[in-house]
Amino acid sequence: MKLLNTITKLSCLVFLWSATVLAQKAETPDFQYDIGAKINEMVITDGGTVVIASNDGLVGIKPGTNDLLFNFTTYGRVKPEELTIVPNSPYLMVGQTGFGSLSTKRAVIDYMTGKTLFSTEENGWKQVGGCNVIMSQNKLVVSGQRSSSEKFVQALAIYDLSNGEEVSLIKFKGSETVMGTPLLLNNEIIVPTTKGLIKMDLTLGNTIWKSELKNVGWMATDENQKELYGFTSNNGKSSKIYKIDMSSGNLVWADPQKVRGKLSNFEITSKGLAVVSDVDASGKSKLMKMAAGGSESKIAFLSPSTGEDLWEKAPKTKGYVQHFYVMDDGILFGIQSGGINKISFDGNTLFKKPLKTGSNILTMAETPQGLIYITSEDANIVNLETGDQVWKKPLKYKRASSINSTYDAKNGRYLISADEDLFAIDENTGDVVTLAESKFDGKEDPTGVEVRDNGILLTSDQNMMMLGWDGSQNWHEYKRAPGKSAFGAIIAGAIMVASAAASASANAQANSQRNVLGQYTYEGARYKNQANAMSNISSASAAEMLKRFNATSATENAQFILTKLDEGVGLVKLNKDTGAVEKEIILKDKKPEYQVDDWGGILYYKANDKTIYAYDLTK
Repeated sequence: MKLLNTITKLSCLVFLWSATVLAQKAETPDFQYDIGAKINEMVITDGGTVVIASNDGLVGIKPGTNDLLFNFTTYGRVKPEELTIVPNSPYLMVGQTGFGSLSTKRAVIDYMTGKTLFSTEENGWKQVGGCNVIMSQNKLVVSGQRSSSEKFVQALAIYDLSNGEEVSLIKFKGSETVMGTPLLLNNEIIVPTTKGLIKMDLTLGNTIWKSELKNVGWMATDENQKELYGFTSNNGKSSKIYKIDMSSGNLVWADPQKVRGKLSNFEITSKGLAVVSDVDASGKSKLMKMAAGGSESKIAFLSPSTGEDLWEKAPKTKGYVQHFYVMDDGILFGIQSGGINKISFDGNTLFKKPLKTGSNILTMAETPQGLIYITSEDANIVNLETGDQVWKKPLKYKRASSINSTYDAKNGRYLISADEDLFAIDENTGDVVTLAESKFDGKEDPTGVEVRDNGILLTSDQNMMMLGWDGSQNWHEYKRAPGKSAFGAIIAGAIMVASAAASASANAQANSQRNVLGQYTYEGARYKNQANAMSNISSASAAEMLKRFNATSATENAQFILTKLDEGVGLVKLNKDTGAVEKEIILKDKKPEYQVDDWGGILYYKANDKTIYAYDLTK
């Protein structure tokens, strides 16, 4: 399923049995929902609303009520690739193209209220080419062809997502059409069309200026909306960067700055323009690869006044840039194939020498001792000014399929779980000890490590293990799984697609402050980050999502676990500190289709093709 957001993580599921807990039967759920058509997929959104795709359309379920929040049947069955849940927002999009027809159906639904805010039919559109949610202003920008009543004219409109009302409608003359992503400013909009750029006043709809710069795919501006940059691409082989005068539309640079490859990162800093482009040489001959330097990222630092590269010699990457952070004294970057370096704004290397690391840098973050990095092969903390190692030597382990880490504040150490070993690193001395060998049953490796009041908890799908502070085992629970959830398999695949799509767009990175190195935080910080991203949005739905983000997770002290009980397959609630079973729910199906909202603590179970049962796991 095509999803552009961050979806609520599926809960870890483990087998457990307890004869002392009274089981709740599948026939007596807390809530029951008749979908009215065959259920195909189910998604738990970040806001807690469950979105179900059926043969008739989309259905929304709000926790705590037996009524359906919405039942969108206007477009009939919605395929996975036709559904987009917008990240860090309460909105979902449906997009369909009619068979053998140019007509395009689009709809935007607020999944917190169930209200359809926009649809092509209700808003006078024949065909929609662009449909972009601008969360910073809570607006929807739509471009395409109007309906027959307006003689199929090409147009662009802006809608207020707080109520769905039209803010502005701009019609184009002749064959001019929108071809790139418009840039929405405070009271104005800049639109890339087939004939150039147009800057328009949102209130009056009049044209402020026109530029003949064509083929602009997207644009970026600084925080004060004083500088404007436009970007074009030659099928990913090369990219061009233009600087445009914000008041007149004239080109500022004598010539555009051309970079090799596809632009993957662009950051406007007080010292200059940081640019990363990715060169793909995979399809070239050996000789061409040698001449081109192979598949790797190119880093440049441009003058805002002229566009010239301020660095005489670009830093070598020898691979793709995986992490890119703008800091007070320069740019810090990490390479996917291994290696970390830091360059000053004048192009000098700040580290004594490039830092060698293992491949696939999973974590780069600030700590009181320096920069912590964790890869698939090693970990260390380094001095951010010199690049010197803080730990006497890197922690090295075999290339692990599962790596997790956390900070143990009580004992002043970092804990890193790599496959079957749990390492403890003293934050002051850097001394490393193997705290425990966590041999899990069922050929599993730990997928989570958590510091509790009474010890260290390691978890996986089928195992839970509590360790003492010295690494001794306090208890270990394991049961064999009855089968994977069909819904779980579907959503797991969708998450990977969404992650790839989100990371591919430099446009999504522009002006988002994503290139700022963060502090090393606990696993649950994701919701807090989402809350910060939505805190300036004035809408009731965003406020409701903020309440959920700032609430305590239902899994803070419990884990919801699937197991085979005497009466059939069921879900149990397991206390994280004691291992005791607090609740059981019998589902009976050998391979139940279900999902757990582990933030809100609700189990959604597909009782039959048309019915969803919901169980409150927090009781």
